[in-house]
Amino acid sequence: MASCAGDFSPSDVRSGIKKALSGTDEQIFLGDTVENHYHPNVIMKRGEAYFEKEEYAEALVEYKHFMELHRSHVLAPYAAFRIGEIHFKMAKTIDRDPEPTQKAIAAFEQMRKEFPGSRYDSQAEQKLDECHDWIAQMHLFVGQFYYRRGSYLAATHRFQQILKNYPDKPIAADALYFQAKAYHEMGADDWARENLIVLAEKHPNSTASESGKSLLEKIGGAQPSTLLAQKTESVPLSDAGPGMVRSNRLAASPSAPSALGTLGIPPSLDSFGASAAATLGQGFTACRLGVWC
Repeated sequence: MASCAGDFSPSDVRSGIKKALSGTDEQIFLGDTVENHYHPNVIMKRGEAYFEKEEYAEALVEYKHFMELHRSHVLAPYAAFRIGEIHFKMAKTIDRDPEPTQKAIAAFEQMRKEFPGSRYDSQAEQKLDECHDWIAQMHLFVGQFYYRRGSYLAATHRFQQILKNYPDKPIAADALYFQAKAYHEMGADDWARENLIVLAEKHPNSTASESGKSLLEKIGGAQPSTLLAQKTESVPLSDAGPGMVRSNRLAASPSAPSALGTLGIPPSLDSFGASAAATLGQGFTACRLGVWC
């Protein structure tokens, strides 16, 4: 590897990785000399050696040390990219803690902000997309877990996170379908129907769309979401009983099925968390019209 910082490039780093683990290069891991602690080439070479051996915690220390001492170095963008890459590699599976992936997103965004137009910018952008795919998959996994347990309101909260943050990703089709299933289980067939219609329109070629057609047929097809409002408005409040008055209020409220957004997310549920879902879910009574009394 070149001894001059100006001649030191990423290709030199990669070509010298194996040498870093054998022969006299082993000295970079020994002792506490000033050169070993401060020289950019030595720090980078040590970080690359740890990275190659998949000792990511140790490699992360070296790359962060490099950034602390040599932020203006020609290889600073590379070190910043490696930091994000390591965080992403430390994310094991979608059923584990999402913190490493969130740290990777923060690291890649910081790298692009601090070193705009660097040679690693496009790679960082691609990695960011992979990180967001990972987060979306995690929300789907947790939502399906809640659905299987019968915690339908908690499940819809997870599916809504996908529809809110990743509406154009293919995974949004699965989120729409499973959210419709959860609404159907809760007796909110109007909301379920809205989601299935959006699914058929936005993702006609998806696997979820085929399953959605069967569910839509089961709950009665594409009926207007304003059906409830039309029925309740036809009865004067003075002639209506307590149940009808309650339905009128629901139809006029912003959270009524007719106010459902283009992504099938009812505003009244968008802010519910998983912790509140179990409590709130017990207080709802299904009406024959498919909404909550």
